[in-house]
Amino acid sequence: MDLLFLGTSSGTPTRARNVSGIALVEGSGKGWYLIDCGEATQHQLLRTPLTLHGLRAICITHVHGDHCYGLPGLLASAGMARRQEPLDIIAPAAIEGWVRTTLQMSQSGLPYELRFHATEQFQQWRNAQVIVTATALSHRVPSWGFAFTEARPDPRLDIARLERDGIPRGPIWGQLARGNDVDLEGRALRSDHYLLPTRPTRRLVIGGDNDRPELLREACHGAQVLVHEATYTQAVAQAGKTEFGHSTAAQVAEFAQSVGLPNLVLTHFSPRYQNLPGRGLSIEDIRAEAAHCFSGTLVLAEDLLRLHLDTQGTLHAPER
Repeated sequence: MDLLFLGTSSGTPTRARNVSGIALVEGSGKGWYLIDCGEATQHQLLRTPLTLHGLRAICITHVHGDHCYGLPGLLASAGMARRQEPLDIIAPAAIEGWVRTTLQMSQSGLPYELRFHATEQFQQWRNAQVIVTATALSHRVPSWGFAFTEARPDPRLDIARLERDGIPRGPIWGQLARGNDVDLEGRALRSDHYLLPTRPTRRLVIGGDNDRPELLREACHGAQVLVHEATYTQAVAQAGKTEFGHSTAAQVAEFAQSVGLPNLVLTHFSPRYQNLPGRGLSIEDIRAEAAHCFSGTLVLAEDLLRLHLDTQGTLHAPER
């Protein structure tokens, strides 16, 4: 599983950073999931190997424009690329009305179906590769974080259960092994019931804007990676408004340390932090503050950074 960062700035873009967008890429490299879709996300995709035909689902954390203004354009482009596969969108309920109105106003008919799932009533979404759940966060508007859990980590057939349930050997076993549900003489056989994992499950948590990282405590149980905003350093936050709806690097790092997360990725940096140490506020200020509180693997995201989470739970940048 890979993380590919399409935008890492908060509020507005900078010369070096686009606004929010993250791709979670399946191990096969073909299918992927988009978390947030700030303006110009589709431009960033042109600089990656990802295609709009391989997009499995979109998750929008909240309605602020730096997290969703790129959505109508991306959907229209997928239509012009002749996508036919239905597309699931997990997002606040208001997103559906806005997207459908925008597409209607611009006469952008899509050749594929949009299937919206409102986060306000969301329980779970899954396919053969991942299970997606949501956690309500704390921001100026309703915001959510999403956990992505492998559905079938290198599965093997549970032969003892197959034999116990009287499932005959042959093609049916093969179908179940490939993750397909089977109808056996009117009896519904779910592949999940006959597959066993052969290694620990990988789990990643990606938070939206949030000033209370501890709300993700349950979601982070068993997770190897947390991706969370660190919009400001503590000093900047304390010098400004006391209720700004965002987390500082120290807040997130202290939380990650408290729950024993092995890997922490920070993103969504205020544009005031530049990549020029010694010339005003620097991204290195955020790194230093977080590193003081967190002893695991710490990464500060950059646009187009790609990180690989291997089957042992180790997060690293793939060799070029």
